[in-house]
Amino acid sequence: MTSFEELDYSETPLGALELRRRRPPSMPDTWVYEVKLDDRFLMSSLNHASEEALAEVGLAFLAEGHNAPSAPWTVMIGGLGLGHTARAALEDDRIGELEVHELLPAVIRWHESGLVPLGQGLCEDSRCALIEGDALETLARGPEQQGTPTWDAVLIDIDDSPEHLLAEGHSEFYSDAGLGGLLASLKPGGIAAIWASLPVEGFDARVRQVFGNCVVHDAVFHNALLMEDEFNPIYLARRDD
Repeated sequence: MTSFEELDYSETPLGALELRRRRPPSMPDTWVYEVKLDDRFLMSSLNHASEEALAEVGLAFLAEGHNAPSAPWTVMIGGLGLGHTARAALEDDRIGELEVHELLPAVIRWHESGLVPLGQGLCEDSRCALIEGDALETLARGPEQQGTPTWDAVLIDIDDSPEHLLAEGHSEFYSDAGLGGLLASLKPGGIAAIWASLPVEGFDARVRQVFGNCVVHDAVFHNALLMEDEFNPIYLARRDD
């Protein structure tokens, strides 16, 4: 029985992107899908609890606001990956439109061709659109790019943290000006949720300075690859006007 396959390989502006799957010795009947960028391990289908938490916690935060917008909601996700955040978001019937912005066209192709397990379901959901483009650049520009506030919720899962970036150009998004663009991209009562693999000292204060509020939720999960519990912070902020 085959235990390892490289499903796709492509050169991208960020480096060599590889999609592969393997059967771990401890789970011989299970395919685990993994994504690498150069020598950097990005994600695994074995660990997706915090990606799902990004959607669940973010949408719960949206709903509990005193001026929460009425459903159906228009939601943006920055970063497609293996699709776990998008899939979790679509479980919420209050979403009317979901735009998933992904910089690398190869990642969108994985889903459209059914190369990854969640791809067919995402592509068949009429509420969901996979859009090629730089989500962070779009958001940082705010109304300059979009004209008017666009989203009830923006969920970001792209960089490991505001200090550990996939691309140097992303730093602009995490600046006061970039976060100001994010704020301006939200409808009144809308929320932003930013995932990170580890906390960054002072980032919550920076978000609070721009938005006037910030809550940090620790998404705790069991890392089956490392056989230990971990947590990922999710920074939550609301356009409260």
